[in-house]
Amino acid sequence: MKLELNVFWFRRDLRLNDNAGLYRALKAGKPVLPLFIFDKHILDDLENKTDRRVQYIFDALLEMQTELVEYGSSLAVFYSTPEEVFQKISGEYKIDTVFANEDYEPYARERDAAVAESLKSLSISFKTFKDQVIFSRDEVLKDDGTPYTVFTPYSRKWKAKLNDFFLGSYPVKKHSKQFVRREEQNIPSLESLGFHPAGRSFPSKQLSDEMIANYGETRDYPGISGTSRMGVHLRFGTLSIRELARRANEKGAVYLNELIWRDFYQMILWHFPQVGKGRAFKPDYENIQWRNNEQEFAAWCEGRTGYPIVDAGLRQLNKTGYMHNRVRMITASFLAKHLLIDWRWGEAYFAERLLDYELASNNGGWQWAAGCGCDAAPYFRIFNPALQTKRFDPDHSYIKQWVPEFDQLSYPQPIVDHQFARDRCLTVYKKALAR
Repeated sequence: MKLELNVFWFRRDLRLNDNAGLYRALKAGKPVLPLFIFDKHILDDLENKTDRRVQYIFDALLEMQTELVEYGSSLAVFYSTPEEVFQKISGEYKIDTVFANEDYEPYARERDAAVAESLKSLSISFKTFKDQVIFSRDEVLKDDGTPYTVFTPYSRKWKAKLNDFFLGSYPVKKHSKQFVRREEQNIPSLESLGFHPAGRSFPSKQLSDEMIANYGETRDYPGISGTSRMGVHLRFGTLSIRELARRANEKGAVYLNELIWRDFYQMILWHFPQVGKGRAFKPDYENIQWRNNEQEFAAWCEGRTGYPIVDAGLRQLNKTGYMHNRVRMITASFLAKHLLIDWRWGEAYFAERLLDYELASNNGGWQWAAGCGCDAAPYFRIFNPALQTKRFDPDHSYIKQWVPEFDQLSYPQPIVDHQFARDRCLTVYKKALAR
């Protein structure tokens, strides 16, 4: 006779503590099988077989496995498609319900709709819960029920609505006896997935109160350790957004604002899914005549534009899978406005390289920089790399780290003159928006 149980399907929530969907699965009254799927639809599209993100996921699974073994349980880990996995395990167990946490990205929405349909044919329920945001897609709307498209009024309502209920933790440990009792199972090796070890230089999960409190004074200076580096932990859910928001609500308004921006972009992605499929939020910006010079794009990617702050950012990204927040804006503006290269090229490059890549925030940031997004920088706001350097890296400490030859004859001349590029950009944008 098959064991009757529920399944909790880990996706972008790779932790046991303070996990909304997992908590509800454990409280539902049946043993819970913890499941993770290395989704072939995603992994098989990754060209870089030493992708740091796959290593990060693998390490997070090992960490969860250690905890689960202490509870007398074990992860069930598969390298397959979700539909195939649920067909397989439904033959081994009598599954009542599959629990998971929500994901608003276009592929995830399509996947979940297909999985729900497949499970329905097996007489299995599929339930999802809010976990990766403080306020979900429909919890902060205008009074008329429509979504905000400007950040400031959204953030006002977000803050006005915030209370202990939304910041509360889900005590998973209290219900840990509900994990199904099973012997430890091996997690598939990276090699069996077609990948290779990528090193383990990941940001720490530890974040000091001092960092949160001083975030407003330190976040713009790339030469110092002034940002939280929590992006990767929020992307993969190895840290609870509620934990960070609780601390930010007590210690640092500027840091809390960053978390609100993240909710905002997730909400935008849900209500305007076209932005996640390569469309400009403001349709008029589709008329821009991009130059799309491939040699200049290669120079930007490789960090040899002749603008040290831009080159430092791309070299940091290529080497570490991370780029400082301020420098992301500078490099994005430079590509779209100085070089008139379609912002989607840069968005895709970041998507390949960023360890903390998250569709909603990456797309939102790129569209903001290019002027075509919601609440975007106006098209005539064009970052001057020299002034940005003078203001935010005055002693060149960041530039020296990544572009040590910046003051040598061997360093290339600027790929384009700033004033020329600015005038050209304004002309091209005005023409496009006048149609």
